[in-house]
Amino acid sequence: MGTFVWISLFAILSAIINFIGIYSIHHSKNWVENFKNYFLCFAAGVLISTPLLISLPHSFENNHNSGFFALAGFLFMLIINRFISEHNEKDISFGITGAITIGFHSFVDGVIYTITFSASTLIGILSATGLAAHEFAEGVITYIFLKVGGISDKKAFIYSFIVAGLTTPVGAFVIYPFVSGLSKNIISLLTAFTSGILIYFSASHLIPEAKESREKHSVIALISGILFAVVLSLIHKH
Repeated sequence: MGTFVWISLFAILSAIINFIGIYSIHHSKNWVENFKNYFLCFAAGVLISTPLLISLPHSFENNHNSGFFALAGFLFMLIINRFISEHNEKDISFGITGAITIGFHSFVDGVIYTITFSASTLIGILSATGLAAHEFAEGVITYIFLKVGGISDKKAFIYSFIVAGLTTPVGAFVIYPFVSGLSKNIISLLTAFTSGILIYFSASHLIPEAKESREKHSVIALISGILFAVVLSLIHKH
């Protein structure tokens, strides 16, 4: 199969996996209410570990200026969150900030699909498999963020799929015509910028939420999220 076919296949597959996660959580409303704090703790573990274990180390391998772009992403999200917080209640601010964070991350996933498959089909398959592995959890987490933000069930279902599901194929298809002009340095800086966004949201929103959670076994949920990221890191390295 051609490069574009492989890119399309995995980009659409990631959106489908994401949709399945959102659909599953959407049709288990009571389950969501009972376990949403555990999902927030799990999300905290995943989203603070992923940039530190996978994204940033990979970025630094290709560009030593990645730290500046990670800081830029952190500050960018700080400013965005400050603006959102001034115009919305705390819970709504949490939901919107979380959705923006996941949206950036998913878009970059799509860009990575295109870059890796353009470099080598084998590298693309290995990288895309690792990325697709977290799509189910990402869909669930995005839905939970929006629900915590006070969004209705129907809107949370639609918005979470747009933000977490569709942005990956959009990222892949939008960047495809320009892939020949993108170097490893550029994609590394883009990944570092996204890492800064993830670290900000995790440190300023998710970790405090996880810390305040008095649900039994919430610490286990947090550690499970970290272990999930560790497994993805090992898959990525191999």
